[in-house]
Amino acid sequence: MVDQSALPASDLALLALGINHTTADITLRERVAFNPARFGEALESARDSVPLREVAILSTCNRTELYCVPESLPGARQRLLAWLADYHHLPQKQLTRSLYTHWGAKAARHMMRVAAGLDSMILGEPQILGQMKEAYAQAKAADTLGRRLNQVFQRTFAVAKKVRTDTGIGQQSISVAYASVQLARRIFTDLGRSHALLIGAGETIELVARHLREQGIGSIQVANRTLERAEQLAREVGGTPILLSEIPQQLPQADLVISSTASPLPILGKGAVERALKARRHRPIFMVDLAVPRDIEAEVAELADVYLYTVDDLQEVVRENLRSRQGAADEAERLITLGVEELMREERAHDAIELVKRYRGRAEQLQQAELEKARRLLAQGQDPQQVIERLAHGLTNKLLHGPTVQIKAASELDDREQRLAIYRDLFSLECRRDHSDPTPR
Repeated sequence: MVDQSALPASDLALLALGINHTTADITLRERVAFNPARFGEALESARDSVPLREVAILSTCNRTELYCVPESLPGARQRLLAWLADYHHLPQKQLTRSLYTHWGAKAARHMMRVAAGLDSMILGEPQILGQMKEAYAQAKAADTLGRRLNQVFQRTFAVAKKVRTDTGIGQQSISVAYASVQLARRIFTDLGRSHALLIGAGETIELVARHLREQGIGSIQVANRTLERAEQLAREVGGTPILLSEIPQQLPQADLVISSTASPLPILGKGAVERALKARRHRPIFMVDLAVPRDIEAEVAELADVYLYTVDDLQEVVRENLRSRQGAADEAERLITLGVEELMREERAHDAIELVKRYRGRAEQLQQAELEKARRLLAQGQDPQQVIERLAHGLTNKLLHGPTVQIKAASELDDREQRLAIYRDLFSLECRRDHSDPTPR
């Protein structure tokens, strides 16, 4: 568990907190996953409960992460953890064991690594960038996105795009969809004689369908909650569309079943699979459940003639992928380092501009106050020359009061030489002094 609890004052006020495939098994990940239909509600709840100035949620089959700008930094991590546990009705201790936390520039770097596919189970997977953009869009729609998170997201997208175009990380892309089909090829010697039933019609299943078609699959059925989307994908890959309700009748014909939906509850249960196996006379069925929460009941794996895999079971394909892409990953890390540095330069420049605005605003308030005094004195008939001199004297004293107090206070500190040097540069002063007197004359 990583926790950068002490955020330097010069760092970015950003917190990233979450779990992923390396810290939590699928059982916990599916319990912490957010329902896409309730994203707006979750974002508003987190913002108001923690509280947070800005927040976005990324929830995929391999990770759930929250990116936020807290109202107050001390205790923000613990408050966010408490909210996450309460929202999903989980004991905090269970979450804490699998949780990682990043602050400031490290949080921004983590977001860039995620978007570029460097933190994925499948190194360089292309889908995660689209999922990150969806998290951004959801936060924007819920009005939980402000200047700082918007800036971090935009820099993250720019860096991820550069990683894609300037390195080989995306060549011969191996997504979880591709890994599923590769695993199927190892089990079926001739995919041309096999029938695939795909459950869902989103981006992941679309990739699965295309990979299966490229590998010469015999036939494809696409099952979806709405027939229109199933028909659209089926046309693109030469398949047949069906509704989810038709799965029990069509399951006996399926040699491969690959599922990825956003359903909060399982779509395929043990009983339905048992009946399908009897109708198949116990010819095996290869199944891959890419959804979190799971689409296929875990108990299905207990059946003798079923080979059920989840996203956590694709490790061998992942290891091969890692070896082949390590060089591109190293170059991607360099680009991300440059991206973080550029983000921090932007943030420091913004902070400087804001400081100047605040200082000018204070000076203008002092100016207006002294002008009002001068106008009252002139209205009373006092000598204009004396009024002007009093205005100049009063304004000078008020403008110098704050810096004078700070310079005197700095002379008592252990790092007085460094602080006084900064003040000399700030006010463009050449200060002559002897070594026994640390204050400017």
